Amino acid sequence: MLDHAGNNGVRRVSEADVPSVVRLVHELAEYEKAPEQCELTTEQLRRALFGPSPALYGHVAELDGRVVGFALWFLNFSTWRGTHGIYLEDLYVEPRYRRHGLGRALLAELARECVERGYARLEWWVLNWNEQAIGFYESIGATPMDEWTVFRLTDDALGRMAHG
Repeated sequence: MLDHAGNNGVRRVSEADVPSVVRLVHELAEYEKAPEQCELTTEQLRRALFGPSPALYGHVAELDGRVVGFALWFLNFSTWRGTHGIYLEDLYVEPRYRRHGLGRALLAELARECVERGYARLEWWVLNWNEQAIGFYESIGATPMDEWTVFRLTDDALGRMAHG
């Protein structure tokens, strides 16, 4: 389990962690069966997290001084609740380090961020086929929002929309 002292536990991401997080993002893309879609570079993530106006935040989980998991997130806003929330873009723990409480610890840290800042929600998506993750999320009290359909504009469709 986690030892919050020393080199085991969850902490905010640092610039020195960026290469490890990029490696793990690419590992996540492979796990999600879409490695060809992952284009993230170290420089892109460094700018997003530590540039002049960061809009992306993150935490890492480490064991024995090695980054083995991460959570990357940003703020959203609920017009109905009238307050911000956290949208968890990605949560990943290397498979061989699962069942050490790291995923739970990362989510608990984000929940603390929400509570301390007065945010109303912590939200994320999960692939329908990822039954292991769905079971984990339900075990901690998360509720699937299956009455909503996710829409996305990207690539050519995004360009067409932008240019009328």
